[in-house]
Amino acid sequence: MARDLFHNIVRSALEKEGWVITDDPLNIRCGGVDVQIDLGAERLLAAEKAGKKIAVEIKNFVSASKISEFHMALGQFINYRTALRVEEPNRTLYLAVPLVTYNDFFNLSFIETVVNENKLKLIIYNVETEGIEQWTN
Repeated sequence: MARDLFHNIVRSALEKEGWVITDDPLNIRCGGVDVQIDLGAERLLAAEKAGKKIAVEIKNFVSASKISEFHMALGQFINYRTALRVEEPNRTLYLAVPLVTYNDFFNLSFIETVVNENKLKLIIYNVETEGIEQWTN
């Protein structure tokens, strides 16, 4: 239930900022592999704004093990970024994370190092206000 709620929060927040959702989910076939995201767990959204296309992988970080969720999110991000680079090179991938998780977990020095080394682009969303707090590049 929370996963669906967070998905809708991020989708609504993007729309509030003027993005048009073009795919929900965004399905990509690359090198014989289909990239598909579970509807309830995480979805790849595609949005377009002023000629700029993005894909957004939404993460909730609601389990007890944030590091396990981070490992999974990082692996997915790297795979999805590669697929996009091959199939839709004009689309930029972002990882959407809740503000609470960003403040408590993504500010840990190890996580910051991993984020920087892997050039993760983040959208930090606020569950309570249902808005986007920050975009990082």
